[in-house]
Amino acid sequence: MHVHRLPLNETKSFSPFFLDYISQKSELAPFYNRFPLPENFDKQLAEKKAAFPPEQRATLHDALTRQYAGLLKAEAVERNIDALRGEHAFTVTTGHQLNIFTGPLYFIFKIITVINACRELRARYPQYTFVPVFWMASEDHDYEEISSFRLLGKKITWATEQHGAVGRFSTAGLSDIARELPAAAAFFADAYARNKTLAAAVRQYVSHLFGQDGLVVIDGDDVALKKTFALIAGQELFHSRSHSLVEKQNAALEKLGYPAQVFSRPINLFYLADDVRARIERAGDSFVVVDHAKRFTEAEIRHELATHPERFSPNVILRPVYQELILPNLAYCGGPAEMVYWLQLKGVFDHAGVPFPILLPRNFAMVLPAPVAKKWEKTGMTWAELFEDKNFLHNQWMLRNAELPLSLGQELSATRTLYDQVQQHAATIDASLVRMVAAAAKRAVDGLETIEHKFLRAAKRHQRDKLQQIDAVKDALFPNGSLQERTDSFLNFYLEDPYFLDRLREHLDPFDFRFTLLHYT
Repeated sequence: MHVHRLPLNETKSFSPFFLDYISQKSELAPFYNRFPLPENFDKQLAEKKAAFPPEQRATLHDALTRQYAGLLKAEAVERNIDALRGEHAFTVTTGHQLNIFTGPLYFIFKIITVINACRELRARYPQYTFVPVFWMASEDHDYEEISSFRLLGKKITWATEQHGAVGRFSTAGLSDIARELPAAAAFFADAYARNKTLAAAVRQYVSHLFGQDGLVVIDGDDVALKKTFALIAGQELFHSRSHSLVEKQNAALEKLGYPAQVFSRPINLFYLADDVRARIERAGDSFVVVDHAKRFTEAEIRHELATHPERFSPNVILRPVYQELILPNLAYCGGPAEMVYWLQLKGVFDHAGVPFPILLPRNFAMVLPAPVAKKWEKTGMTWAELFEDKNFLHNQWMLRNAELPLSLGQELSATRTLYDQVQQHAATIDASLVRMVAAAAKRAVDGLETIEHKFLRAAKRHQRDKLQQIDAVKDALFPNGSLQERTDSFLNFYLEDPYFLDRLREHLDPFDFRFTLLHYT
């Protein structure tokens, strides 16, 4: 497998906000703690160690032991869970929605990034244990976002009428889909058949894929872990500080020209029960669950929080704080949108007294099957040009490969020079003639450009096969016009190459913030 790496800005696929972050633009420094370089983890280790007490480690260990009950753990996972009881074990975490059958390819890239980051940190700081963690976003309730995946060009959808937190969904119907997959993906069928909930099934198949790496899967929808969060949830209900803190951070970012990625509410909590996950809002002296009949007095909601903390679910503003509160975490690994919205949250972390993690961008990559890579190499186009649109590529290929010149660049330049001279001459005779000459110049230039376009179109007709080759590569690597990693399932490659995950472990560098092209030979 060959590897090529490109600066992210050359792919034209990332926001200026994110690109400024990875280039360490000085204006953004106040919005995070430390930049994701291996040498910066030394201070992060000391800060997190001081802020994470032994009793929280005990709570975490007990919760993980309970969550893994009944699942055969890999030896590396068992070692890491046990290590988390000790003061020298720390985590590097990524998280994602519970997409069926792993969803898009970048789900895998996220996990590989934290696994490889822990490996590198272990080599640099051998006195510590570094545990890769996958945080299941089991309390999310957007079924539409997780209901399908794309395999071999076909969209496969799981139809269900369930509502509420997706981690609590029954797996009914998923085994039927899994049985239609090739034998190499049978571990999905087993996970969906053995487990009653989507969260439990995801834990099993993620463990199957990454248990050997010691990846620990955690579910925040847990009574004991929510008890730890109850103090912050109470402050949110009765004092609503996070809203003003996020608004202040947003205003500071917007002043620098950066738009907000997520927006805060006066209360950033959901009420979670049975098949309901709905916003909590204050209505006078009461608290209401939006679009639901449930209503609490202040005394009632205090009692509800004290007796059932698991019913209070953080939204996108408070979920990161909850995660960092219950984990001895050093870094959070996410995609471009995640990295940006975390920059809105530092004030909330500071107020809660929770160390702000290092924000580690996930690996970004594209996998080129051998036939696709060979087609592209035959075009003579560069790897950076792979990210241009089809029309640009067609024109560039034609201009470079046409047997006769197609560009009228010299003629256009000469025409502009000629009319500039005529304009200057006209101005010395009568200023009113200048506009007439300018109009004539525009007609002449427009005419030459039209002729040039017709030259190009005619040449394209004669080179249709070559241009279709470019189109075939673009269609294969940018399904539906989107990056492959955001659309295709990893199964597209895993079913063809059982060592696919090993290749990702080998070639993806967690601290190299470039786009990686991996192509088979």
